[in-house]
Amino acid sequence: MLEKHPNRWWTLGAVCVATFMLLLDITVVNVALPDIAKDLHTSFSELQWVVDAYALGLASFLLTTGTLADRFGHRRVFVYGLIAFTCASILCGIATSPTFLILARGFQGLGGAAMFATSLSLIAQAFSGADRGTAFGIWGATIGAAVAIGPLVGGVLTQQISWEAIFFVNVPIGIAAVAVSLLRVDEFRSPWAQRVDLPGLVTFSGGLFLLIFALVRGNAEGWGSTLIVGFLVGAVVLLAAFVAVELRAGEQAMFDLSLFRKPAFGGASIAAFGLSASMFAMFLYITLYIQNTLGYTPQQTGLRFLPLTVVSFVVAPIAGRVSRTVPLRVLFGLGMTLVGVGLLLMSSIDANSDWTALLPGFILAGAGIGMVNPSLAQAAVGVVPPQRAGMASGINSTFRQVGIATGIAGLGAIFQGLLTNKIPNVPSEVLATGNPNLVRGVPPHEYVAAYSASLSDLFVIAAIVAFVSAVLSFALTRQRDFVGHAAAPEAEVVSAA
Repeated sequence: MLEKHPNRWWTLGAVCVATFMLLLDITVVNVALPDIAKDLHTSFSELQWVVDAYALGLASFLLTTGTLADRFGHRRVFVYGLIAFTCASILCGIATSPTFLILARGFQGLGGAAMFATSLSLIAQAFSGADRGTAFGIWGATIGAAVAIGPLVGGVLTQQISWEAIFFVNVPIGIAAVAVSLLRVDEFRSPWAQRVDLPGLVTFSGGLFLLIFALVRGNAEGWGSTLIVGFLVGAVVLLAAFVAVELRAGEQAMFDLSLFRKPAFGGASIAAFGLSASMFAMFLYITLYIQNTLGYTPQQTGLRFLPLTVVSFVVAPIAGRVSRTVPLRVLFGLGMTLVGVGLLLMSSIDANSDWTALLPGFILAGAGIGMVNPSLAQAAVGVVPPQRAGMASGINSTFRQVGIATGIAGLGAIFQGLLTNKIPNVPSEVLATGNPNLVRGVPPHEYVAAYSASLSDLFVIAAIVAFVSAVLSFALTRQRDFVGHAAAPEAEVVSAA
C-alpha cells in the first residue's frame, strides 16, 4: 500500500501555486489587451496571438515534458519549468513590440508545459485514498479560480500600475515556488521511462501551429488564398504524419494512442477539450465586450467575472469528494451541460444589454467548471497504471490547451465573419475589437447592435461545443475502465528532506 508522504501538503501547495500562476497567464492578459494594443500598436490578429502563443507553447510541449518527467524526475522537470516560466515573464514585461511579446509568450508556454505536465502526477504520487480526492478537488478549484479570476487580477494590475505588471508579478511568486519545490517536494522517477519522441514533437507542434495560424489569419488573407489553403493542407498532412509516427513508435511514442482503447480516457480528453474550446475560449470575447463595448474599466471588467469565480471555488472541492461515490461520467455530463446552458443564457444579450445579462450564465457555467475540473484530474490518471501517469496527465493537459488555442482561433474566425456580414465595408480586425470608437463611418449604436448580435451567435456556437462534449464524455466514460494504483510504490521516491 502506498504510504502517506510527509511532504504531500507541501507538494500540493507548490503544485497549486504553480498551476494558478501558469493558468492565470491564460486569462490575465485578456483585460490588458486594449492597453497592450495601444502601447505596442498591435492588430486584432496579433492580440489573438498574444493569447494563443502561450496556449500553443503549452499544447506543443506538454507531451514531451511529460515523457521527460518520467525519465529524469517529475520534480526536476517541474522546477525547470518554473525557472523558464519566471524568466519568460520578465521578457514579457520588457517587451517593446508585438513580435517580442508573442515570442516571449511562447517561451512562457514552454515553461508552463513542464509545470502542467507534472502537476497531476506529482499529486497522484504524493496522495492516496480519500486524501487524493481532496487534493484533486483543491487542484481543480485552483484551476477554476485561476481561469476565472484572471480578468480581475489583470484589471487591477493594469489599471492601478500598468499592463507590464501582469507579467512582473510572476517573478517573486516563481522564485518562492522554486525554493519550496527544492526543499519540500519529493522527487518521483519512473523506472518505465522512455526516450524523447522527436518526430512526434515536430509533427504535432508543426501541424498545430499551421492550423492555428490559418484560423487566425483566414479572414484577413482570404480562406481561398494560397497561403491559408497551403497552411490548412500542411496542418492536415503533419497531424496525419503525427498519428502515423505514434502508431509506429510503439512503446516509445510520446502520445500512446493505445490509451484511447479505454473509452473513459477518450471521454476525459473530450471533456477537457470541450471545456476549453467553449467557455475558456469565450473569455477573450466576453472581456472585449464588457470592456470595449460596454465601456467598463479594466478593474471593473475583472470584477464582473467574480460570480463565476466564487461558484467554481465552492463547487470544485465538493465535486472532488463526491467523485469517490458518484461516477465521473455523471460529473462530466452534468458539468458540461451546465456550461452549455450557461453559454445559451449569455446569448440573450442585445444592443441594450448591460453586463448583468451575463450573470445567470456566469453562475451556471461556474458550477459546471467547478464540477468538471477535478473530475478531469481523477480520470486522467485513474484509467492508467501509475507508470503511465506522466504521459496520461500530459495528454489530458494537451487537450485542454489545444482546446484553448483552437477555440480562440476558430471562434475568432467565425466572429469576424459574422461581423463582416453585418458591416461589410469595415476590416474584420477593426470590427472584432468591440470598440465603437475605432469603427469609422458606422454609427456607434449600429455597430453595438451588430457586435452584440454576432457575439450572441458565438455564444450559441460555443454552447453547442459544450453540449456535444457533455454527450460524448458521458457516453464514453465507463467506470470499469478505471484501474487501481497498487503499483504506485514501484516508482522511485526520493525525499526532498
